[in-house]
Amino acid sequence: MSAMAFKAFTQRHVYEKQEAPKEKDKSSIQCLECYDRNVYIGTKHATVQHLILPSSTNGDLSPDQSKTREGRARKLGSSNPVAQLRAVPLFNHLLVLWDRSVTALNMFSLEPVPALKKIQHVSLLEVCDSLLTAQAECVEMVTSSSRRKVIRIHVVGVDRWEVVKEVPLLQDPVALAVDGTSLCVATCDRYLLCDIETGRSEELFPHNHSRQRVIVTSVGQGEFLLNGPESLGMFVMKTGICQRPPLQWPLEVLAAGVCFPYILTLQPQVLSVYSMLDQQCKQTVSLHGAKGLLTTSDGVLVFTERDIFSLRLVAIEEQIQALVGHERVEEALLLLDGVQSHRPLDSYKELQKAITCLAGFAHFYQEGFSEARDLFIKGELDPREIILLYPNMQSCLSEDFQSQLDQVNKGRDLQVLWQEDSNTFHHYLAFLGDFLRAVRGTEQDLKCSTEVDCALLRLYAELGDSENLHQLVTFPNECRLDRCVPVLEQHNRFFALGSLYQSHGKTIDAIKTWVKIADGSNKDPSCSDAYGHIVWTLSQLKNRDTVWKFADWTLQRSQEIGVQIFTKRPPDDRLETQDVLVLLEKYSLALVLYLEFLIHDLSSEEERHHSRLALAYVTETLREEEEADLRPTRGKLQQLLWESKFYDVSTLYERVKSTTLHIEKAILLGRTGEHSQALQVLVHQEQDLQAAEAYCCRAAQGQDTQFMQALLLTLLQIYLSSEDLTSTAVDLLNNNPQVFAVEKVIQVLPDSWSVQLVSQFLVGSVREAFHRRRMARVQKALAQAELMQHKVIWMQASKTKLRLDKEQKCKVCQQHFTEPQFACNLHGELMHTSCTSFSA
Repeated sequence: MSAMAFKAFTQRHVYEKQEAPKEKDKSSIQCLECYDRNVYIGTKHATVQHLILPSSTNGDLSPDQSKTREGRARKLGSSNPVAQLRAVPLFNHLLVLWDRSVTALNMFSLEPVPALKKIQHVSLLEVCDSLLTAQAECVEMVTSSSRRKVIRIHVVGVDRWEVVKEVPLLQDPVALAVDGTSLCVATCDRYLLCDIETGRSEELFPHNHSRQRVIVTSVGQGEFLLNGPESLGMFVMKTGICQRPPLQWPLEVLAAGVCFPYILTLQPQVLSVYSMLDQQCKQTVSLHGAKGLLTTSDGVLVFTERDIFSLRLVAIEEQIQALVGHERVEEALLLLDGVQSHRPLDSYKELQKAITCLAGFAHFYQEGFSEARDLFIKGELDPREIILLYPNMQSCLSEDFQSQLDQVNKGRDLQVLWQEDSNTFHHYLAFLGDFLRAVRGTEQDLKCSTEVDCALLRLYAELGDSENLHQLVTFPNECRLDRCVPVLEQHNRFFALGSLYQSHGKTIDAIKTWVKIADGSNKDPSCSDAYGHIVWTLSQLKNRDTVWKFADWTLQRSQEIGVQIFTKRPPDDRLETQDVLVLLEKYSLALVLYLEFLIHDLSSEEERHHSRLALAYVTETLREEEEADLRPTRGKLQQLLWESKFYDVSTLYERVKSTTLHIEKAILLGRTGEHSQALQVLVHQEQDLQAAEAYCCRAAQGQDTQFMQALLLTLLQIYLSSEDLTSTAVDLLNNNPQVFAVEKVIQVLPDSWSVQLVSQFLVGSVREAFHRRRMARVQKALAQAELMQHKVIWMQASKTKLRLDKEQKCKVCQQHFTEPQFACNLHGELMHTSCTSFSA
């Protein structure tokens, strides 16, 4: 069947104008307008003719029933052709552009609408079909001026029209089309896009067509069809971009119309039908002397000087059946998919599946894999039909599977490729994985999920696709162990084998498999950290017996990582703390890490945990002093001693008192209140004066000023007791004049000290005292001012006269006053004295 034998439209002659020979030229048709069965003709000699089409044009009616009837006609003047006709069914108006003016007629009587005066100096006319304006009982009309380079926007009502906006242009428009708020304009050499609301315009592209060859028509959905350069039909969105490829059409196109999914182009002798889906010519209709066309709801009307022809769109179902019957599968599928979004064809669901799968196999054997995959999915092809085509994959299918395809076994093609062209066969394998991944978990996979998962596992193992293999076996799957375990062992995929065991509930087998990888018994190049995976798995495992079974092996390899099987467990699945501590007795580092986890992460307040961690820190700190200069543990120890309230002070003091950990001894002494002794240790044993002062600051945190004064005074006395620390004592005084109490300092200073020695301290102390005194005065003055303000408010309120009526109600509880006592707020509202506490 040739392209020209396909019929998208059926042709019918619906009208022939009969006139006397001398009137032939004057009565020739210039333009058409159509609404429902009403057709309006504008003639060359200023006449508007109303026609009424028959109710059916399918050829089933008798000749008399199917004839077009002539309605009224109206003569507008003695000359000049009618340029344009536009129907406004909302108001039953017919807008006529004649003699460069717009006139409104009644659609049925063709009588002028008296309230709508003629609009002069108009060269082009278009009506905007907008839902919003229709709801507002008005429509928008776009006109171009014949005198000025301007586009005017009119609001048209039932009895009024007025200009609401003007859009200036650089050139006179020769054609225009409107779609919603978007306007496409053609001038003598270019096309423009204009926004009706904002007035902004944007240049699209130039053209070199004569005025008669310029085409601008609306496609709908904010899209326009233009006669572009080089005889291209250009589709342009209102945003200025092209979402469809251009259409290559003839040079002498007079007019073009859109009847989805087709574009119809008119030449003087022929009408061509192009598909918007593949831009190919589908049908040509011979029409001698054709002058123009008009798009209708179900096709187009084409007119010559005296005749009108109706081209009615053939039902889409019939078109698809005709294409399938002549094995034009791709065209049928393209047409089916193209119209589905506009008008779904539920009755053709099964046909769509069959056509789609046939097209998919055509692409499959031409190595069009992306298209084939999409078509197989859309056609809901049983995945087993594809698996069956591949050598070595048949073992993944159940014995009772029978192919439903009425085709010669095409598996031979892939068998040859497998043996002779491994590179091409590799592409087919990649397609198989892509297709099975796409259908896995969908309705297509429900009947054969085991076969799909087994095929994917074998495919990934053979291709060395570790990432996809790991994802398949890690998450829930339908792989059969008896078929898949030998495949993984054959390809040394032991890590994936362990994951497969785990996904099927065989956790011990899984961990044993991974242990062999970590110990080096099994080699698996795809696994870089089997040990880390074992630790993570044990930390998430619900079966506690399995955790204890492998705990020792895990900790022997790495205490720091192995302890995570206890510390990384979910909060609702912790192991018994005492059992873990007993196990970790043999692993000192793991024990410390676990105790830190208990205290810092779980906020344990048990004394044994805090004391045990502190003792472990002491042991590690003493070891680090012997073995290294860096002491990372000591900082943790000091922080714990300062911040924790739950350890046994006496036990820890007995452990450190005979060691060189003087700072720790001082902290412990301070915890028992022996601050003087603690400072003595820091000054004389540790000989770290900065540590002594830092101790005072840290110990005084959260305490009052007197406590800090007492600590520093004690430290000062310790400094004064040693002649070598005289300068340190002076520095202590000079650096903290705001803290020390002058009278207490003077009492402990040696008599031999001169005033000059402590002058800086004395000056600072006096200034601090003055500052405090003045700040106290300021605070007192502010408080007095606030009290005075309250007194003024009280006095003002007390002088106000209030009237209490027996019917008056309390502002708060809305009950009547029964006693003479009452209260009043600042707004003058009365309330019971007992309700004042509830008043806002």
